Amino acid sequence: MTMEINERNKVIHQLLWSLAIYALPVALMFATFSLTGQRPWATSLPVQAPAVLTPLHKFLKEYWTGLFILALGIVEFIAGLHESRWTKNERFLDIACFAIPYVTVKPLTFYFSLKALPFLLPGLRNTLAWVPFGWGLLIICIADDLTQYWYHRLHHQVPWLWRFHRTHHSASYMGMAMASRQNLIYTIFFSQIYLTAALSYLGLARQALMVLTIKSVITILAHSAIPWDKPFYKYRVLRPVAWVLERFISTPATHQSHHADTVDGVGNYKGNFGNMFFLWDVIFKTGIITRQYPKSYGIKFYKQEEWYAQFLWPIFKSKKTGSELAANGPEVGDEIPEAALYYEEDFVPNQQDIGKGAYPALTNN
Repeated sequence: MTMEINERNKVIHQLLWSLAIYALPVALMFATFSLTGQRPWATSLPVQAPAVLTPLHKFLKEYWTGLFILALGIVEFIAGLHESRWTKNERFLDIACFAIPYVTVKPLTFYFSLKALPFLLPGLRNTLAWVPFGWGLLIICIADDLTQYWYHRLHHQVPWLWRFHRTHHSASYMGMAMASRQNLIYTIFFSQIYLTAALSYLGLARQALMVLTIKSVITILAHSAIPWDKPFYKYRVLRPVAWVLERFISTPATHQSHHADTVDGVGNYKGNFGNMFFLWDVIFKTGIITRQYPKSYGIKFYKQEEWYAQFLWPIFKSKKTGSELAANGPEVGDEIPEAALYYEEDFVPNQQDIGKGAYPALTNN
């Protein structure tokens, strides 16, 4: 399976427009300086964050964010929002995806920041420290999240990349654990991690820490099984807020549409790629907004592959016949002809034919 020519041309065209979006906050910043006569780069002192934000960020980063994640997970578990779908294999996978990157990806990021960046960008440490805090915040927001939008989108649209991202979509349930449920290779090569690390090295570290804290909360809430956005759609007085909110950031309704296992007007796994900002889907017309939640999640051709194969493919391969993660599996599951699949929820085979071995063991269950 290859990417269609029309789709490839569309992606290239939109990537070129993205370059203009990356440059927009910088252009606006210098336009503002020109109008006001400011020259902050001429001072030798770095611009400090507003005094109230430093202790606020420290509290959010060190205490509240961790407590928030823990509390959300407990609520989801007690409420039984995963029902019986959180099997032993799924638990191992979710825990591995959450815990192991802390001892692999984070040290790699620290090494990149402490060793690689001084070598790649010699003498440039803190050269952007003069950038006002607010402008730096906007620059990081766009640089980090737009880069992740494209990293995410390309893993859906470029067939050979799909299997690195597949783990994030294989669960038949939603929950806060989904935010970190990724193949380790996919996580290691998160492009925005290195871009944001480079901007931090150049002097925007305070802004980067603030953005990453806010982004963590938004993405966890967007994956949560708790539909916290539903009151915004239900009550008329809140609907104007909902209109802005759902077009600006990812919510359970918009992002969980991306995790649906169908494209039925509510599910949109071929779109709704936004992570912190849904705005990118609005700009590039890859999103739908329905204010509804999918009836089912996951991927139709999921074969409950071993947790270690999902976490470490292609280092470890699945032993499940016909799996995308198997040694000779298809690049994309829907390459398998639909006629070769049967779905247990829709199909009741003839018992006599079962005895004759008429039905292959190829199913999404």
